Amino acid sequence: MNKSFWQNIKKPFFCSAPMYGVSDEAFRRMLLKYGRPDVFFTEMVSADGLVYMAERAGIDSKQAGVFLETLRFVPEERPIAVQIFGSRPENFYKSALLLRQMGFDGIDINAGCPDKNIEKQGAGASLIKNPGLVKEIIVAVKEGVADSGVSLKTRIGYNANKTEEWVGYLLEQDLDALIIHGRARSQGFGGTADWSAIKKAVELRDRISPRTIIVGNGGIADMKDAKNKFEESGVDGAMVGRALIGNPWFFSDEEKERKDKKIKAILEHLAIFEENFKIKNFDDIKKHLAAYTSGFDGAKELRMELMESKSVEEARKAVAEFGSKS
Repeated sequence: MNKSFWQNIKKPFFCSAPMYGVSDEAFRRMLLKYGRPDVFFTEMVSADGLVYMAERAGIDSKQAGVFLETLRFVPEERPIAVQIFGSRPENFYKSALLLRQMGFDGIDINAGCPDKNIEKQGAGASLIKNPGLVKEIIVAVKEGVADSGVSLKTRIGYNANKTEEWVGYLLEQDLDALIIHGRARSQGFGGTADWSAIKKAVELRDRISPRTIIVGNGGIADMKDAKNKFEESGVDGAMVGRALIGNPWFFSDEEKERKDKKIKAILEHLAIFEENFKIKNFDDIKKHLAAYTSGFDGAKELRMELMESKSVEEARKAVAEFGSKS
């Protein structure tokens, strides 16, 4: 693991978000091809699940990487970080050891996901209500990765904006980076992300822990919007999530609304998925296919056909038939 890679990134910078079921290798390969972020994140993974798989199967880290397709990456993606969720410090420690051996540049602690199933485990956003446990988890991950490349992603509060108290507390834990989604847990992904709260986090950082990198997240629509948010908040970097789905051109200046460009991207994404994923269900790629099929004549009809397809072959056939009609 590269020591303190966060400190070496030219500012301002961009990260792709660790979206479950989205940020897989095929998605990241498309970003590599058309316009990469400065830092890649894999999909988020369960610390408990990772430890259970490794211990139960008695396999080493390389075999674990083959089995867990979500954790595979190519050297061109560096620096790359992996986000883990859970509520057991001992499994965060064991996961950190394993992920360090697998060569990740950083490990991120999930303390913000609002998914109810994750919260039932005492993980994700529910950690906002348990600061003592969060501190134990941070210490455990630091021990597992030799105290380098450790970040944490969270929200500005649970039921309300508690930036001063919550972010202030996290900054006392000497993290390499703190990624802040500008919504409270109670907002889910609705409403408007509060970048003034993220600006407050930057001010707290300057006072409490100057070395900690602050990354803002939430509601970034395009590069122009991102630049405005940089200026508004003073963050070191920004993490982009949903705006990347179906839009591998986000970080480039390419014109992206042309039909031929999107059709080509669908076929490329299908090819990468077919080549690299032997375990994942085909349905996992459909959210990407749905996002590509917008903004051009016939997009709705093609999208319906793709959503009904059950394999890469059927999806390719749908695209070919669409092309013959247009």
